[in-house]
Amino acid sequence: MEIGNWLDRSGVLYRSSADGKRQALALVAEAAAKVLKRKSSEILDALMDREAQGSTGVGRGVAVPHARLPGLDRMCAVVVRLERPVGFDSVDEQPVDILFALFAPEGAESEHLRALARVSRLLRQGEVREHLRQARTPDAIYAVLSREAEADAA
Repeated sequence: MEIGNWLDRSGVLYRSSADGKRQALALVAEAAAKVLKRKSSEILDALMDREAQGSTGVGRGVAVPHARLPGLDRMCAVVVRLERPVGFDSVDEQPVDILFALFAPEGAESEHLRALARVSRLLRQGEVREHLRQARTPDAIYAVLSREAEADAA
C-alpha cells in the first residue's frame, strides 16, 4: 500500500488559491477529474457529500478529503497545496493549506480505511508537513510524498 501507487504526478497542484472550503474542494475535484478522466462536478458532489458527514480537516493545516466513486478500479490520490490556508472546520480549528485527497472504488472499504490511516500517519509527521510547505514545484511535492512514504513504510 504505497502512496506512490495512488498518486500521479499530474494530480499535484501547487500554489493554488481558494477563498474557502468549497473552492478548495473544487480544486481537488478538478485535479482528480484530469487524473480519473471524469467530470469534476461528479467528484465535487462526492466530496461534498462526504464533508456533510463531518469535516475531513484532520488538524495542523491538513485535510484528507475522500470519497468512493463508482467505476474506479483502484485507489487514486491527488494533492493540492494552497498558497493561503482556508477555513475548513478542522478538528483543531486551524485553517488548511495541504489537501491530500483519496478516491476509492465502491466496495473497497478496508482498502480505503487502510489508505486513510496510512496518509494520516504520514501527514502527522511535522517534518513531512514542513517539507511539503517548503516544496517549490509539483514534482518536489510528489518527491516528498513518495520518499517519505517509502521511509515510513520501512
